[in-house]
Amino acid sequence: MKVLLISTYELGHQPIGIAAPAAALRDRGHDIRLIDLAIEDWSPDLVEWADRVAISVPMHTATRLAFEIAPRIDRPLACFGLYAEMCSSIADALVSRDPVSAVVAWVEADPALSVPAPIPWRDSLAAPDQYTHLMRDGFRYPIAYTEASQGCAHRCRHCPVPVVYDGRIRITDVDIVVADVTAQVRAGARHVTFGDPDFFNGIHHARRVVDAVHAAHPDITFDCTVKVEHILRHEEMWPWMAEHRCLFVISAFESVNDAILDELDKGHTAADGARAIAILRAAGIEPRPTWLPFAPWSTVDDIRAMLEFVADHALIGNVDPVQFSIRLLVPQGSLLLGRVNDLGEWNPAALSYPWTSPVDELQHEFAAVVEAGTEEPAGVVFNQLRALVALAPVDVAHVREAPRLSESWFCCAEPTTLQLRSI
Repeated sequence: MKVLLISTYELGHQPIGIAAPAAALRDRGHDIRLIDLAIEDWSPDLVEWADRVAISVPMHTATRLAFEIAPRIDRPLACFGLYAEMCSSIADALVSRDPVSAVVAWVEADPALSVPAPIPWRDSLAAPDQYTHLMRDGFRYPIAYTEASQGCAHRCRHCPVPVVYDGRIRITDVDIVVADVTAQVRAGARHVTFGDPDFFNGIHHARRVVDAVHAAHPDITFDCTVKVEHILRHEEMWPWMAEHRCLFVISAFESVNDAILDELDKGHTAADGARAIAILRAAGIEPRPTWLPFAPWSTVDDIRAMLEFVADHALIGNVDPVQFSIRLLVPQGSLLLGRVNDLGEWNPAALSYPWTSPVDELQHEFAAVVEAGTEEPAGVVFNQLRALVALAPVDVAHVREAPRLSESWFCCAEPTTLQLRSI
């Protein structure tokens, strides 16, 4: 079978979303071609070549872009990944969990088929230096992107992951993770991003992965995503993580209003967030908080409090400005259904249930400032946002940007006009 696998966007990373099923299909004798529309132009000839086409939809922006490209495909079409169930109007088959086995099963028309996780096949994708880079001390380093697990053990109400995985995780064999990293290092990567929703979901597995990757590549740095409560619960791990070259940790702080954190079932408080910052920095690791400023319960005072928290904890250089503009998305099956008042009817174009609040206009203003300032220093944008909520500017002349990735957009952010036009 000739199978075309399409990635529309994977946060600027070389897309594991299509590399993993591609490996499994190749191992079973299928003819595979890949296209990553984040860096490649659309090619109608590839559709003409293919017997079947599958689009990876691991996140909101990728799915919005899939809706743009699907009308151009006149072959049997599947969508696979976290947002697949929202694609019923554009695809013949929908694959949310275990996409590797499910895509192979769809191609071979064998619903009971299950295949082992393979080493992702990346040979026909662009080299790591064509994707997002680590930005550190004025230098740029190509990165490797891999996953030690899929799913999440938690059920944060605003997150699309528990809708699909319902508190379960599936770990990836350590040898496969190391082999995937090794292939990308040989292609030029000098840093690893572990893309797990929470790298510490399986703490012992995470430790084995870090040990093995560090043993294979002792000069390679890495970053990961960990919940605030796990940063606190595993406080003793962070000096060890630093010794193994962890540079920064992404963590979903979301809000500094404890009532909102409770609505989201985050499992931490604002005070816990402050303690997590201190724990990481004591180990020599920089925190990179992510935020959900605009939720149905948010007020202008909440936005001000978040901006003040960031300034007070010297985080201006640690937060990608897009974080300050993110508005809650309520996807199909969301755990927030029934908890948010006055939700509108499902909007298939926006892939979310609509809601309104008194800070909607402010969110539009924040989003415009952030999108216009993508090339500006974080401190400049930060003060522009403070001005919108009548906060005095802070001194940003000496703000040092912590290690970060060059792609600043975020999985739960609405796609920009430029991203939509790229398709």
